Amino acid sequence: MVHGNGFSYGRSSLSAPPFTSNLLQVTFSLSSALSNISPEDGHDPNFWQQRTDIMPPDKAEEFAKYPMVTANMLRSRRDRPKKAKMLTRDFIEGNLYNPNYGYFSKQVVIFNPGEPFDFPSIGDDLDFYSLLGKRYTEFEDALDEKALNDTRQLWHTPTELFRPYYGEAIARYLVTNYILAQHSFHNDLIIYELGAGNGTLMLNILDYIRECHPDIYPRTQYKVIEISSALAARQASKLTSSASARGHAKHVEIINKSIFNWDVYVGAPCFFLALEVFDNFGHDAIRYDPFTEVPHQGMVLIDKHGDFYEFYTKQIDPVASRYLRIRHAAHRKPFAHPLSGSRLLRHFKARLPLAANLTVPEYIPTRLMQFFETLREYFPLHQLVTSDFHGLDERVSGYWSPVVQTRFQRRTIPVGTPFVQQGYFDIFFPVNFAVMEDIYQAITGKLTRVMTQEEFLKRWAYVEETRTRSGESPMLSWYQNASVMLGVT
Repeated sequence: MVHGNGFSYGRSSLSAPPFTSNLLQVTFSLSSALSNISPEDGHDPNFWQQRTDIMPPDKAEEFAKYPMVTANMLRSRRDRPKKAKMLTRDFIEGNLYNPNYGYFSKQVVIFNPGEPFDFPSIGDDLDFYSLLGKRYTEFEDALDEKALNDTRQLWHTPTELFRPYYGEAIARYLVTNYILAQHSFHNDLIIYELGAGNGTLMLNILDYIRECHPDIYPRTQYKVIEISSALAARQASKLTSSASARGHAKHVEIINKSIFNWDVYVGAPCFFLALEVFDNFGHDAIRYDPFTEVPHQGMVLIDKHGDFYEFYTKQIDPVASRYLRIRHAAHRKPFAHPLSGSRLLRHFKARLPLAANLTVPEYIPTRLMQFFETLREYFPLHQLVTSDFHGLDERVSGYWSPVVQTRFQRRTIPVGTPFVQQGYFDIFFPVNFAVMEDIYQAITGKLTRVMTQEEFLKRWAYVEETRTRSGESPMLSWYQNASVMLGVT
């Protein structure tokens, strides 16, 4: 997904003394956060309260007493958890995907611009931006006529903005590689898409294959894996939206399931699409002792009032530990992390008055690693096609840290912490494509190539159809911070 409008999308730490040899409560990052008081709390949903970290309370006793819960354990709960503790990745996953209060389950509205943009009639990139803003307003005005919502979470995707050209570029790549690999793919063209949004990409790809490759279309299967029941229903309704779309119905299967609960072996060769998905996968927060370099894993305590307190422990769970081991063994190039740079300078800074007792965090994509493991185990003959952000602005403090933002009264509000009112905030991360490629190859044994999204579209899209009168192509000039990774057969 694309977060925000523009051409490139997407503190000082005071630490309390250790409570045990393995546990640190770190008091930071909540001071800039805004938390929405939700209606079920009995408060005005339009009231926003600023948090503060001045003289934070000691929560060590509650940390020892409260049970450890996971995002999976909370999927059947209707209420947000209290008096519990969670790993950072579980908190983020619950915030985004819990079926009862998660951001994607309950809050998200994906922008639909209406008729495709007629790019040759648009003056230049700035005119396109102005026209997009107008259509955004019209789209949201129409929604407000049905139900006024100050906290509507609205965002857009390249598939929606540049349809059908963006989807056709993906389709052209898939069909070309299917034809080249007929000896592997036998008869059927099988496409899996993870997280299909409104279902627009699905229709654009199937429309292209039906029109341009009628010999391949009868043996095309399109399977969507969608964690959100609301989005799965929207995708199904898309297949009945027109006579043209209804013709695709027998080629499509929508599977309302988390990819992390996948348990069906797919032995046939297939393409696996994951476009703008990895940025919303759960990440773990890791901080290091600046002197011993021992890693500490982040956890969040949720007290009886629903307030959040971040803790770090030396006891790294098996998932995060496995990621760190694979990364250490697989990476081919240096990468930025809290221990890179001068050790002498790090030691000097750590001895300054009021210095933090741990480094700034790095956010590691443990859920992405588990996704690769799922592909290896259940989709051994897959060919991956993925795109995502390699850089983002206005991020939380740390290495490979997320952007955390919400919309209130049609304004985007970024905050400085991932520990926010669950379900009201988008949390999305930049992807380190160099490290991701190394880890993917180490886990699956498959080769890949990485390029910018602009390079991919120049190769596979009919760019001339998206050029304005000035000769600019918004499809190329937008998303300068996005890259593509492709499997190589």
